[in-house]
Amino acid sequence: MKNAPIRIDDPDDPRIAGYRAIRERDLAGRVRRFVAEGKVVLNVLFSARRFEAESALVLDRKLAGVTGTLALARPDMPVYVAAQEVMDAIAGFHIHRGVLALGLRREDEDADALIAPLPDDALVVALCGIANHDNVGAIFRNAAAFEADAVLLDATSCDPLYRKAIRVSVGAALKVPFAVAGNDAALFAALDRHGFRQIALSPAGEDDIATVTREGRTALWLGAEGPGLPPAAMARMRTARIDMSAGFDSLNVATAGAIALHRLWRRR
Repeated sequence: MKNAPIRIDDPDDPRIAGYRAIRERDLAGRVRRFVAEGKVVLNVLFSARRFEAESALVLDRKLAGVTGTLALARPDMPVYVAAQEVMDAIAGFHIHRGVLALGLRREDEDADALIAPLPDDALVVALCGIANHDNVGAIFRNAAAFEADAVLLDATSCDPLYRKAIRVSVGAALKVPFAVAGNDAALFAALDRHGFRQIALSPAGEDDIATVTREGRTALWLGAEGPGLPPAAMARMRTARIDMSAGFDSLNVATAGAIALHRLWRRR
């Protein structure tokens, strides 16, 4: 940190306005900003530098333990420090982690512009109708673990920069490039234009994912638990399943995605 931490004693201090009523504003939106929470997530935010960090808000008793993390941020980034009762009043609930940062959203990326320059053996994850924040966060974590080059989402999937999705992703949502591209037909068309072989993962898939080999540019499609991928979308591409016990037909979508990504993973 270049500048000394700034003490906040008034929850209504205008300098920390972006942190107020976190849960309510998670749902309503906060004007091109997002909240990152926890030391591990802030490490990614500050080191990956895919998004600019506007400021940090730290519980006073946690400050000494995050000096190394804060050193990764730009030197002139304001660091606000508050006591527990003040921080809780700002957030609107008890903040036990006590380490927050306010990030600035990038301009919305165009799917074609994102995937066009990817390498010839690129791996992309396409999400359709996945509105659960935990699942989206876990899928981004899996995408980072198995070196997916990007994630594409349809408009009905949850925002990867929702605070809980970032937290569950362990910061991967701040690192793995992503774009939103309308509906499933728009996603398919964008991937098809750029030469991606597209594989739909479904319990009713024709081939066992263990037999699917990665050839050239590959996109793995994941759909919402329950309804799954739209039949019209699956009709356009190869389908694959994860073989399992005859007495059980499906896995959590993030778990299934992790297994499939591991099968398609190619170490670089």
